Amino acid sequence: MAKQERAIRTRRAILEAAGAVFDEHGYTSTTIAMVLERADVTKGALYFHFPSKESLAQAVLDEQVDFGAVPPRSSKLQEIIDTTFVVARRLLGDALLRGSVRLTVDQCAPPGVDHTGPFLQWAEHLMGLMEQAREQGELLPTVEPRETVELLVGAFAGIQLMSRALTGRDDLGHRISVLWGHILPSLAVPGLLRALDAEPDRGARVLAALEAGGA
Repeated sequence: MAKQERAIRTRRAILEAAGAVFDEHGYTSTTIAMVLERADVTKGALYFHFPSKESLAQAVLDEQVDFGAVPPRSSKLQEIIDTTFVVARRLLGDALLRGSVRLTVDQCAPPGVDHTGPFLQWAEHLMGLMEQAREQGELLPTVEPRETVELLVGAFAGIQLMSRALTGRDDLGHRISVLWGHILPSLAVPGLLRALDAEPDRGARVLAALEAGGA
């Protein structure tokens, strides 16, 4: 059991180190030696878990959607909003998430690294919530859930890139708030619209509640 726990910790340390290096240098310029130095593990330990740089990059990509976990809400639109703000907030401090996001949009990664995964996984995750929102009568009748979630996923990807370039993502919460300010009137029924919280500090408040053990 102790050996298994140690292996899990080692794998996580490698992933976090790889995320940081991929975020800083991109796929092409990242080397296994950089990751080994950052993770402070042996080459044998790394290759036990990840046989190649491609497999390591794929593992970093596969971690992304888990960072969007938020408490369930009675309003599923609010839950979708919270997901975007929590990811935005976590991007400020989590190197593994930042590395995963950079790999998602890094066109220099080889064909063996699947860029489509995070986009498809985010779309499917949000589709489930959007369908629930429709069933609960939260959406205007003109809303097409699939097109809406794909718009949200693409818009978030572009906005975080712009925020990273201009402010190191310091203004990402504000930019996500502006996005929702434009989108929500075309999604939510009027009776719900006023109750939805898309303020720039929403991500910080949701994460604080999670850390405190509340919803």
